[in-house]
Amino acid sequence: MGLDLKEIDNQILDLLAEGRNVPSNLADELDVTRQYIQQRLKLLEAADYIQNIGRGVYEVVEDPRSDDGKST
Repeated sequence: MGLDLKEIDNQILDLLAEGRNVPSNLADELDVTRQYIQQRLKLLEAADYIQNIGRGVYEVVEDPRSDDGKST
């Protein structure tokens, strides 16, 4: 499923490319609400770009911005 990435999605993917993270940390880093981050994470997860590995921790599965489609 293709998702038209918004700027916030790119920022989330950038942070997750640096390592696993949780919504509250992402919200603090990006100066948005945790609820908004949760909404975007659900869309990114539905597109199979990220996954929740448990306890609300997310990681990149497939970065749609990379040439080979693999996580960075």
